[in-house]
Amino acid sequence: MVNTRPQTKMIENADLFALLAEMKKSIEKGQKEMKDRMEKGQAEMKKGQAKMKAGLGKRMEQGQAEMRKGQEEMKNQIQSHVESQVGEIKDRVNISI
Repeated sequence: MVNTRPQTKMIENADLFALLAEMKKSIEKGQKEMKDRMEKGQAEMKKGQAKMKAGLGKRMEQGQAEMRKGQEEMKNQIQSHVESQVGEIKDRVNISI
């Protein structure tokens, strides 16, 4: 059978539509894969942020504990110094009396 020009054009159009449909499927598949990868990456980032936050919180607690320890040491040193000064003053007063 001899193809006429309109039949040839219809066949070409059908081939083009099939190609377009195939390309559309391929693009949609690629977009889905990209979306899945992005979601996986975001989940990993959130997990990493949670780890960092937990580590930072732990370090902050350690730093606060060190500061409290230092404050307690300073308080004890000041208290000892004041007690020493009071003792010296009492001694001077007792000597003067």
